[in-house]
Amino acid sequence: MSSRSDAAIQCFNNSFNCSQSVLGAFCEDLGLDKEMAFKLACGFGSGMGCTGETCGAVTGAVMAISLKYGQSKPGQTEDKFKTYGLVSEFAKRFREVYGSLGCTDLIGYDLTSPEQVALAREKGIFKTVCPQLVKKAVEIVEDIL
Repeated sequence: MSSRSDAAIQCFNNSFNCSQSVLGAFCEDLGLDKEMAFKLACGFGSGMGCTGETCGAVTGAVMAISLKYGQSKPGQTEDKFKTYGLVSEFAKRFREVYGSLGCTDLIGYDLTSPEQVALAREKGIFKTVCPQLVKKAVEIVEDIL
């Protein structure tokens, strides 16, 4: 395991969500203050605000890739399309390992249901499955960047 993925898992285990943990592993190297990165990524946890949609580890990865290569000025369409290509590559690799990018699919519990969240906690999903998703997302981004 890389030191970056170790740091991301430690961040996750310190109550930050999966999106914050993945973006946090890259932000300072890419010129973004860690506190600002955590604020930016906060709403993406638990499949975007506990909706169970796109996994936060995935959204954190997309933000890291965008931070490195994304379009920042009008007319930088090459940067935009390079970013799209790298995000697509990330998604392909992540999906090859886990079969989905969706939080509910990945963890097997519906985060919009308090009962399902309680079951996921009881089964230790957030301590077993989610750290592995964070780790793999960081590893793929490291390879892409």
